[in-house]
Amino acid sequence: MTGSEDDAGSEGYSRRNILGQAGAGFLASASGLLLPEAALAAQRPRVGGRIRVAGTTSSTADTLDPTTGANNGDYLRHEMLYSKLTELDGDLRAQPALAERVVSNDQKAWHLRLRKGVTFHDGKTLDAGDVVYTLLRHKNPSVGSKLAGIAGQFAEVKATGPLDLRITLTGRNADLPEILAQSHFGILAAGTKDFQTANGTGPYRLAQFRPGIRTLVRRNPHYWKNGRPYLEEVELIGIPDEVSRVNALLSGDVHMICAVNPRSVRRINASSGHAILESKSGLYTNLIAAQDRLPTSNPHFVAALKYLMDRPLINRALFRNYGMIANDHPIPPFHPYYNKDLPQIALDLDKAKWHINKGGLAGVRLPIYASAAAEGSVDMASILQEYGSRVGLKLAVNRMPADGYWSTHWMKHPLGFGNCNPRPTADMIFSLFFKSDAQWNESRWKNPRFDSLLLEARGERDEGKRKAMYGEMQALVKHHCGVVIPAFISLLDGYDRRLKGLSPNPLGGFMGYTFAEHVWWQG
Repeated sequence: MTGSEDDAGSEGYSRRNILGQAGAGFLASASGLLLPEAALAAQRPRVGGRIRVAGTTSSTADTLDPTTGANNGDYLRHEMLYSKLTELDGDLRAQPALAERVVSNDQKAWHLRLRKGVTFHDGKTLDAGDVVYTLLRHKNPSVGSKLAGIAGQFAEVKATGPLDLRITLTGRNADLPEILAQSHFGILAAGTKDFQTANGTGPYRLAQFRPGIRTLVRRNPHYWKNGRPYLEEVELIGIPDEVSRVNALLSGDVHMICAVNPRSVRRINASSGHAILESKSGLYTNLIAAQDRLPTSNPHFVAALKYLMDRPLINRALFRNYGMIANDHPIPPFHPYYNKDLPQIALDLDKAKWHINKGGLAGVRLPIYASAAAEGSVDMASILQEYGSRVGLKLAVNRMPADGYWSTHWMKHPLGFGNCNPRPTADMIFSLFFKSDAQWNESRWKNPRFDSLLLEARGERDEGKRKAMYGEMQALVKHHCGVVIPAFISLLDGYDRRLKGLSPNPLGGFMGYTFAEHVWWQG
């Protein structure tokens, strides 16, 4: 991914692509035997078909502007309508997309070369000016970019030729190629201010957009990836209630849904025409103890909370084992930078009681705010309340409505719950939620050593040293931050079996919101 500007960066990409396709000339069954022609034909992508999918959100705030996307409906829309400079593979490594070359000598000055012949939906040819406009737009406070903090690293974005540009960062960051793969960085035509036509270079063109009701897209016949997409039309609607989403799937009203509750898995699997797609992920619901006020800033209070979490029970009872035990930091076990040497914290009422007494917290009464908006938080709060009562901590569960929870209650109380979607890199999750001055630093903890390591790790070229830095950062969060992360939650999608080409993706439901480019209908 990195190298000198004169290195064959595009060849590095090409080698990976060729290796990935080396066995694509035939398909084999699990037994190793070649499949018959009829079976082969059933697995080959074909163009055609119209499907309807249901996300969890739908409101008048729905947007076609990728810069301000804020929920799974927005992400789906933007992945269908726009393309990015890079895209992530199954190992969360950046691969070429609109940029066929991304290279750097020092991880600070990056040189990009764009793919030739890419056109926007209105026929305009992609050039470097479009990329400059798109990236710098994130730095305009009036735009309200959801990745403004990340874009703050762009010291300069400058075209150096019709298809060439240079991105200079404020500091070294080896993860820039992965950062550019986020849906928020979907490339716009220079000067775009009106998003009613959603003029992108993505696999689909906008046919209709009715915020809060539906989005309809149609296949882009001039898409830069030859032969794709396969579906002729995709309709996106929002069904906030999970039971209603499952009913819509099983009745045939929709063909794919996200955010299936583990309790609904058996019901979907009982239908011969439907199935579940599980993606192990870094999604988590976390307990937040504010570090800028008492009693939640008392380190003994936070330590007691950690020992009161029955993690196996949470994973088993709340998520039906569609999850993984977590260790109070945000890096999941499958991540290449996961610190496996940190001792796993476990339920221990004796240690919890010791910390309660040592901190002078016996008899403390405190409300804990939970909501269905933060998956599993209401049940987690009840479990915590029960165990807390055994060690002298009196917690009152305040169940808040899902509607408005994030604006009214999240980060507003001494003790409450959050919920964090997966991020593609350790730097992004740490920068967005744990850096001292981060907007979403949920517990408001401040750790100079952590902040120093975060900046140092961004530019470290030696993978061993970088892993060690991220390992230490996980230890700092686990031992000192005011968050408790008991489990990582699998992403569960339900789908009609006639929909082919689906595969797990740890970054979100609907194959990390990119499914529409990859699937086909075998009706």
